[in-house]
Amino acid sequence: MLAGEPYLADDPEIEADVARARRRSEAFNSCAADDVEGRHKALTDLVGELGEGSEVRPPLRVDLGYRITIGPRSFVNFDAVMLDVAPITIGADVLIGPRVQLLTPTHPIAPEPRRAKWEAAEPITIGDNVWLGGGVIVCPGVTIGENTVVGAGAVVAKDLPANVVAVGNPARVVKEI
Repeated sequence: MLAGEPYLADDPEIEADVARARRRSEAFNSCAADDVEGRHKALTDLVGELGEGSEVRPPLRVDLGYRITIGPRSFVNFDAVMLDVAPITIGADVLIGPRVQLLTPTHPIAPEPRRAKWEAAEPITIGDNVWLGGGVIVCPGVTIGENTVVGAGAVVAKDLPANVVAVGNPARVVKEI
């Protein structure tokens, strides 16, 4: 899994990592609204790296947590889902709207390996100063270039270049910035 190869998700080591992430997610998501220090500590225990001045509003759902990097001064709004079986890298000054999903897991198209529970994952990279509107879904293996804006509800199935506005399902570039 960590090498980007197919894996079986019911592996005991993976299950232990997922259980740890569930406990740490619960700690973060259940912090009192006025416990800024406690929430920050719980978040830094959950994710791999949290840049200075970044904020994540709970609830946050993750697979592992430690494969998520959030750059400085970034903001993640309520109900984010970051399935980080592969690395998720979020740049500096990124704005992520409510209910955004960053999904790295993939499953075989062929029915037999899928029935056998084989999985894989591809990393997601979000460049600096990107804005993902509410409800955006970013699919496995996608890179979004710096300064790009993705409109609410878009499904990003392929890489987006820097300095564009993209909307729709599948997301398509409608304007250069």
